Amino acid sequence: MNNGFNCRGGSAIAEALKVNVYGNGTETLVLAHGFGSDQNVWHYMIPYLACFFKVVVFDLVFSPNVKLELYDERKYSSFDGYAKDLLCVLDHLHVKRTIYVGHSMSAMVGCVAATHRPQLFHHLILLNASPRYLNGEGYIGGFEKPQVDEIFKEMDKNFTKWAKQFVPFAVIVNNSKAMAEIEHSLGRMNPKIALSVAKMVFLSDLTKLLPKVKTSTSIILTEKDNIVPKSVAFFIKSNIGGNSNVNILKSQGHFPQLTAYPQLLKVLTKVLQLKQYKIYQQLTN
Repeated sequence: MNNGFNCRGGSAIAEALKVNVYGNGTETLVLAHGFGSDQNVWHYMIPYLACFFKVVVFDLVFSPNVKLELYDERKYSSFDGYAKDLLCVLDHLHVKRTIYVGHSMSAMVGCVAATHRPQLFHHLILLNASPRYLNGEGYIGGFEKPQVDEIFKEMDKNFTKWAKQFVPFAVIVNNSKAMAEIEHSLGRMNPKIALSVAKMVFLSDLTKLLPKVKTSTSIILTEKDNIVPKSVAFFIKSNIGGNSNVNILKSQGHFPQLTAYPQLLKVLTKVLQLKQYKIYQQLTN
């Protein structure tokens, strides 16, 4: 089922999105970042994962590392545009089958892509993911409509001020290095593009897409995330079309790849059935 999701110009897209590949494993593992960050958010994870996989990272088109003119508001008015970019990157790299780790909004990007090219995705790992952020119709997404309207208003009025306030709300834990990293990447975003992406994400509803996702899935969330309530992880598990499992990290915040990466690596080791984690622990302790 391609429905226009075949890729043209994959080489140009891969170059524009600053694709990097680490490691020489026989299996490909994709790490896709979320809103407000870039591929550097995975820097703690890559050295370990590259021991076992060919690890692919790239910047989403809204990243400050990507040329401004490449952001087309019409193309990226839904998750489809991002899913097409993902498929173009994988086609350019001649990837036939992959494990995909999508953080935040990129989790749903992976779900969309997997419904169009299911044979390409061996396993989906959804990290601090949500198919819908607004409460309503018996669903708890975490935000009321007036709350997100206020977010949009503040972003439009003074983006720099909003970003500084949003980072501790999202990170939660008192980790100055993680906060500095997210504030740096978020603060460098073009304010108009950031607002456009935020509206697309916060107002989206992909709950009806979930049953169409037949790929096996692991859902990973922290104990407390101000952006994604814990109940959302179990909603995804109950509604997604493929086999799934939920793993709750004993940590807080929306960016565990920065603030709880040892725990996250341990869960990934279990999910991906890597036998060498104990060796890794001995080397890093």
